[in-house]
Amino acid sequence: MSKENFFIGSIDQGTSSTRFVIYDKSAKQIGFHQVEFTQFYPEAGWVEHDPVEILESVKVCIAKAVDKATADGFNVDKGLKAIGLTNQRETTLLWSKSTGVPLHNAIVWMDARTASICRRLEKELSGGRTHFVESCGLPISTYFSALKLLWLMENVDPVKEAIKKGDALFGTIDTWLIWNLTGGVKGGLHVTDVSNASRTMLMNLKTLDWDASTLKTLKIPPEILPKIISNSEVIGNVASGWPVAGIPISGCLGDQHAAMLGQACRKGEAKSTYGTGAFILLNTGEEIVQSKHGLLSTVAFKLGPKAPTNYALEGSVAIAGAAVQWLRDSLGLISSAKDIEALALTVDCTGGVYFVPAFNGLFAPWWRDDARGVCIGITRYTSKAHIARAVLESICFQVKDVIDSMHKDSGIDETKKSDFLLRVDGGATANNLLMQIQADLLATPVVRPADIETTALGAAYAAGLAIGVWKEDYVFDCREKLKDAGVFSPVMAADVRKKKTDSWSKAVGRSFDLADLTL
Repeated sequence: MSKENFFIGSIDQGTSSTRFVIYDKSAKQIGFHQVEFTQFYPEAGWVEHDPVEILESVKVCIAKAVDKATADGFNVDKGLKAIGLTNQRETTLLWSKSTGVPLHNAIVWMDARTASICRRLEKELSGGRTHFVESCGLPISTYFSALKLLWLMENVDPVKEAIKKGDALFGTIDTWLIWNLTGGVKGGLHVTDVSNASRTMLMNLKTLDWDASTLKTLKIPPEILPKIISNSEVIGNVASGWPVAGIPISGCLGDQHAAMLGQACRKGEAKSTYGTGAFILLNTGEEIVQSKHGLLSTVAFKLGPKAPTNYALEGSVAIAGAAVQWLRDSLGLISSAKDIEALALTVDCTGGVYFVPAFNGLFAPWWRDDARGVCIGITRYTSKAHIARAVLESICFQVKDVIDSMHKDSGIDETKKSDFLLRVDGGATANNLLMQIQADLLATPVVRPADIETTALGAAYAAGLAIGVWKEDYVFDCREKLKDAGVFSPVMAADVRKKKTDSWSKAVGRSFDLADLTL
């Protein structure tokens, strides 16, 4: 006999892996499968994904998760009511409307190949780097989709030809997946949601539509762009040929916005997601706050076509968990990512070593695409354990830089910082040492939920809200969610914290202006 007959599925398409998670009506996981996919590095500073491989990873994850849940006695075939989708943001691709074939590999959010385009636009446009900030909340940076789209339009002949013929479709990963899930060349829906659109540099934050002036300035044809929708509404049904054919897709958010929803962040509350990068968002309610300290203004979420829009201040850290992967894959200092905690715990400090993982530049609050990774303070005493601990500290220092900027932008004075707590999620938060270092450097509590995969949960919530499975009061009621949370309280002495923070700032400064001029 089946255990329940009401489930919500969640596609979580990240930078290094894809997952499909199945939740019951109490938002508990009852099925899960994850697949890693290939990272391509064609040149220094370039990062690409194969869109077809990503599509196949989604199909495999759905099938395997359904099989696992069914084997455990859950009647998913009859009980799956809706699917939510969350995805790596800013990653950009174009494909043929007539054939469905990608016109180039997807250019990943952390890719730095557009640096020369950024410099060109900064010189040509009034206001330089901040020319588009008033409309979209974002500075000119290699990070955002519009610059990647320009590079493809200027450098890839199949893209030029397809646009000329009216056969090109642009999208971020959510758009590519939904188009294929809903039929592809046989009537696939060409849409994106407000959170992903807010990361392209092309959407007006006030109107929640493509900004005509920006499109004209950048010479981007509007006909290649998808329709913008809310985060929680029935988009369309999954087409035949997929393991969950006929099921409605009713939620879509960029991964960091999904994590905000999964963490139930109301106005004034912040979360940090630790994955390939680290992403810290502070919900500013229905107000668009323009940062004066290096942060981004963005959409938090819009839970329905007629629902109010919540906005956020965001600080994005390009390299967090990716630094641990680098220790594993490039240096061979550890055999698996989880080994870094045990190695770092063999020493009680970094021995004066500071590591700045500016592999592709630095994002918030520095915005220096000329920065490159540095490791300083090395002596004969330095061991691989000190370097491992310095890598963990580097993740936490970068998050602290963003949180400090958020305090300044939101007007929190020193006396009120003690009331602040940081909600955390993502795979790296399983590392207890990392979480304790974070609490120590912030001098505020760090709260880790029992379910650290809040990105997938947020997408499930959005899908469930759209079809009436859950109400907003249930989603945002944190008392039950925090009951089993882990809390890390700071224990570091204030003078030690200040000395370490000052040294970190010096190390960051030494990473500037190191990029190869050929990039």
